[in-house]
Order: sequence, then structure tokens, then C-alpha cells
Amino acid sequence: MLDDDDRVAVLAHEKFPERAKTAVGILRYADYEVAAVLDRQNAGDRVADHLSGVPDAPVVASMSDAPAVDALVIGISPIGGGFDESWRPDVRTAVERGCDVASGLHHFLGEDEELAALAADHGVDVWDVRRPPADLTVAEGVARGVDADVVLTVGTDCSTGKMTTSMELVRAARDRGVDAAMVPTGQTGIMIEGWGTPIDRVVSDFVAGAAEDLVVRAAADHDLLVVEGQGSIVHPAYSAVTCGLLHGTMPDRLVICHAAGRDAIHGYEDYAVPPVESYVDRYESLAAPVNETRVVAGALNTAALGDDAAAREAVDAYADAVGAPATDPIRFDAAEVVDSLC
Repeated sequence: MLDDDDRVAVLAHEKFPERAKTAVGILRYADYEVAAVLDRQNAGDRVADHLSGVPDAPVVASMSDAPAVDALVIGISPIGGGFDESWRPDVRTAVERGCDVASGLHHFLGEDEELAALAADHGVDVWDVRRPPADLTVAEGVARGVDADVVLTVGTDCSTGKMTTSMELVRAARDRGVDAAMVPTGQTGIMIEGWGTPIDRVVSDFVAGAAEDLVVRAAADHDLLVVEGQGSIVHPAYSAVTCGLLHGTMPDRLVICHAAGRDAIHGYEDYAVPPVESYVDRYESLAAPVNETRVVAGALNTAALGDDAAAREAVDAYADAVGAPATDPIRFDAAEVVDSLC
């Protein structure tokens, strides 16, 4: 677990910023300080050279070049969540410097023989964020009875901005005086919020139950819950996780996320992204036998578009396609759609 006053280095080799969702999410939303980003490809740059609206930090080639920090965070996760052996020297150096290590990989560093022994020798903690609780079970079908309003972010694909949209919607709702909370279901959200369950690591029979448990717990303390979505209902690899979240959380409303210009499934380029307008019925129909819900807003990632005018035009077209208000919560403002949530 990371503390709010920690200083961290974030590993993002060859992926920063476009393919480093965790690194970017931590820079944008975490309370702890990012003192350096590790990226051999962009070493010598600054974070500000690549991202705006986030705290600046140096980009360095290795952990040996990083300033004093309390922890190293693995800020990227390849398809399948494996550990790239080229990262081992950085992790080893971090541990030898007395730094804790936080990893969202499916490969548990705490079970890596060399790294686990090294961590024990140096008295540091290894936090495998994707390790789920041991006491999960099947859903009881009770999420629809909670007192809070439940919103689930869903996507046309993976990596469309569901976690970012969730965070921005919660911020915008709080600015309106709503007692809102983000419910983390993936490694980035868990690292930022300090709690949650990594849904994509849960035994399939227990996915809906794990999602239900998160909603029931959070609803006891908040009026509006925005659940961080995962994957996509049409994704050839991740659709099962999406369905489990949809049925387990029993959301009252959906916010559908899309990346402008995306025409093929990320990592599965032989699979086309279906027409955006078709997703509304797909999600609502799949949810209906368990709990009726509806798409009330859209979030469009317009990072691939060069200027605000083109982005605004794309957002307007997207709103027409999904039949609901839409925005780019980073380029524009999540407040443009937050009235649809409550």
C-alpha cells in the first residue's frame, strides 16, 4: 500500500505516455508525488513534454538515475500482464535502495524467487495490486437494492478512458455537492484510491460477486457511486470481465466511453470496432435480464484529434450516435454530462 505522502518513481519503459495507462493515471490523480518516470526511450525529457495538466517530473533511463523515492510503481501492463525481464534491473535497484514496489501485473513480484528474497533482505514491501481477496464468492443479486445511485463506465473497447472518465465524473459530482465515490476495479484505480478489487484477476464464478461486494461496501458511505469499468462487451479477450461487472454492480445508469478514430480492437486489429450506436442496445439488452439500465452519457477520448474545434465536432457526433449528452472529460469538462448521473 502506498501512503499519500510517498514519493514514487513510475516505470513506463518504451510506453510513455500513450501505452502507459497506469503511469498517466497516477500522474493525473494520485495524491502521492511522482518524482520521476522511467522510460529509456524518452530519457532526458520532462513529463510536461508529453502531457499537460499533470505535475511535472523528469523522465530518466533507469532506477539508478532516479532521485530518492519511497517506492517504485510498475506503471505499464502489457497484454496478459506479464513481467518484462528488461525491468528486473530497475526493480532490483529499487529494492536495494530500500524502496517498496507496487505492481499491477498478473505476474506477482512477491512470488518471484529472486525479488521476494531481495525484498525480505532489505525489509521492503512488495504490493501485488492484482492479488484478489481470498474470501470472494458468488453474487447474491443485492446490488440493485443499495441506497446509492450506481453508475458504471463501459466501453467500445479496452483502453478507451473508463478509469479516467470515472475519476472525472466523481470530481465533477463532488463539485456539485454530491457525495460521490469512485469504485476501483483495476490496478490503476486501486493504486490511486487505496482500495478495490482487481476484477480481471478474480475466478470467473466470483466476478459478479466481487463487483457486488464493492458496490455494497461503498454504498454504505456515499450517495453516488461511479464504478470503474473494464474491457468491452465485444472484446474477444476481455468481454467476460465486462459482463461480470455489468451484472454484479447492477448499475442504474451507464456512461459509454470511446476513443476517437479507433476502428479496430486494441491488440486485436483483425477485429473491427462495431458502429458506436450499436453499443447502446448491446449493453442495455445484456443488463436487462438482471437489472434494467440505460446509457445516459458518453465520454469520448479525443487525444488523437489535433485541435479543440475538431474535438468538439467529434464529441457532438458521438453524442448523436449514443443518443445522450457527451464530452471529452479531459479536453473539455465532465461537468457537461454530470447532470445525467443522478
